[in-house]
Order: sequence, then structure tokens, then C-alpha cells
Amino acid sequence: MKVGIVMGSISDKPIGEKVIDILKKFDVDYEIRVISAHRTPDIAVDFAKNAESNNIEVIIAIAGKAAHLAGVMASITPLPVIGVPAKSSTMDGLDSLLSVVQMPKGIPVATVAIEGGENGGLLAVQMLSIKYPELRKKIAAYKREIATEVIKMDEEIKSLRR
Repeated sequence: MKVGIVMGSISDKPIGEKVIDILKKFDVDYEIRVISAHRTPDIAVDFAKNAESNNIEVIIAIAGKAAHLAGVMASITPLPVIGVPAKSSTMDGLDSLLSVVQMPKGIPVATVAIEGGENGGLLAVQMLSIKYPELRKKIAAYKREIATEVIKMDEEIKSLRR
């Protein structure tokens, strides 16, 4: 089980760290890189072409502004690609979101929320759980865990009633 995480810039590292936290929680191996679709296109192509032979099963691409990294990856590899739009300095991430989600027919990119590193990691784990049933059990336990947290918060807030 291995996920490739590519970031368009080192400024995307905080989002990448959120992805890594989730992958570690589920004992999923990963490789993380900074690769720009625009500034290092040859490296981007090489990464995408060789991802499968490097035992990567899902790619998570994090990028802001024009945010073409996920689309470039998806256009080259047969592996599933998850795009995580990053906030940018001009449109608070809306430009990134639209760049990731508006893919042409035949080049799908699964897209999570702006700055949604946790959900990017979780979606990758869910994709891997198709092949690795032990992950499906861990995902089910995780969902019970987060439900319990909400129930506790609800109990706490209900106690404020008079």
C-alpha cells in the first residue's frame, strides 16, 4: 500500500503533512515530492509515468493558483488521482478549486475541499481499501471514532441547557 503525494510548491507542505498524518494513522506507506506542473514538467511526467512501477497505487496532488498538477498526473498515469486545491494569494483557493475540478472528459480527478489534506488522505485510504480489506475495517472504526466525538460534543452542549 503506497500513496504518492506531490505538491506544486513547498508552501503546500502543511497540507501534505495533514495527508501524511492520515496515511500514518492507517499504516499506509507514502512518497512525497515537490513537483511543479509548470516549472518542472519533465519531472512531473517522469513521476506520473513511473508511479505504478514504483508501487504507488494512488496519487494525491496538492497545488494552488493554476493548480494543474493533478490534471497533469491524471493525463499520464492510469492510477487514480486525488486533487487537493490549495489556497492562493488572489482568490482564497477558488481559482485552485476550479482548476482541479474542471477536468475534460476522459481525464478524471477526484477532488476534495480547498486545503482538504485530511480528506485527500482518507479518500486515498478508501480507494486502497478496495484491494486491502484490512483498511476497510480501519476506516469503519475511524468513522465510529469520529461519530463518538460528535456525540460527546453534543452531550457537552446539551448540558448547557437550563
